[in-house]
Amino acid sequence: MLDSKQMIPPSVAEFCAINTPYQALEDRVFIEAMRDLTRWHQQHCAWYAAYLQMHQIDVEAIQSLSDLENLPCVHANFLKAHEIKSIADEEVVLHLTSSGTTGQKSQVFFDEFTISHARRMAHDALSARGFFSLEPANYVVNAFEPYSGFKVGTSNTNQYLMGFAPVAQQFWTLRLLAEGKHEYDAFGTLQALQDYAACKEPTRIIGFPAFLHFALERMAQLEMSPLKLPANSWVVFGGGWKGHADRAISKEQLLANIEYWLGISASHVIETFGSVEHSIPYVGCSEQHLHVPVWSKVVIRDVQNMRPISMGNTGFLSFLSPYITSAPVHSVVMGDLARLHPENSCGCGNPTAWFEILGRAGTSSNKSCAAAAAEVLPR
Repeated sequence: MLDSKQMIPPSVAEFCAINTPYQALEDRVFIEAMRDLTRWHQQHCAWYAAYLQMHQIDVEAIQSLSDLENLPCVHANFLKAHEIKSIADEEVVLHLTSSGTTGQKSQVFFDEFTISHARRMAHDALSARGFFSLEPANYVVNAFEPYSGFKVGTSNTNQYLMGFAPVAQQFWTLRLLAEGKHEYDAFGTLQALQDYAACKEPTRIIGFPAFLHFALERMAQLEMSPLKLPANSWVVFGGGWKGHADRAISKEQLLANIEYWLGISASHVIETFGSVEHSIPYVGCSEQHLHVPVWSKVVIRDVQNMRPISMGNTGFLSFLSPYITSAPVHSVVMGDLARLHPENSCGCGNPTAWFEILGRAGTSSNKSCAAAAAEVLPR
């Protein structure tokens, strides 16, 4: 293997420097960056070199999007049992896990190049949605309250999201009781929302949607009066219902409840999708559709043979992106079932393709962040 500190391929560096998230891009630019990054991982990760060889992949023969779609994927679940990276240990600047306090955890390592570009891409995508502000805000964070050494990716993401507006006050709804132990604070959450409604600063509610749903449900049970959070308040969802899928409500009903109980309209509710295994940001538009940014391609794969299937059909959600130099997960398949919709098919005006998450495949005991969090939510 070569020294991983050698220069990152120029095509990859130039591609990752693109800062307009929904611009048109020639396919050749994406293909060149993916081909060069595939070669990079082949040279820097012995496991990945053997993986390519097993699938008889000739990296130099990659010339089309179809060739990229046929690259062997790394399944997100593989990272729950194996640590793979293309960098030396001393180049790891961040180590994150995908799950919460229980269950198997994906281990993903980041170098400076990867994490800095992933964060900048998130900034660009959310700023395009109008989320960036210089005005201080009060935060309700529906996630695990962090502590020193805590590596769960969702909490890291939420801490990053709190950088989009200066923090006036913050409240983490999964309160830290002791290292490795959290408890959902239902009444503390309601008190924070009431306090924030009386403030001049806008409120930003970020994290798992189930947490907010249970808070609004509790407001109804207690026959509280609806709140009117200050103007320019936002809700940003990340994660899912997982362990409480049996109690999930439709997105339309949740949006209506948020507007009724908190006074935040659907235009200020943003759904996001991302993971530690694939950190490209997918940001919901005003129509609540997850658009594909310039930095990636979405492929829907047959659940039986992992081959790409045509637009509009349901299969495993898979991503291609040349953003990650730290580990060979530039072609990754998730455990989510999804459907892809064509370009120029969304009423928001964003011309890129978009996808919808239809659920999580299988009944594995592996737990996502949201599933682990659900264990401390009320039933």
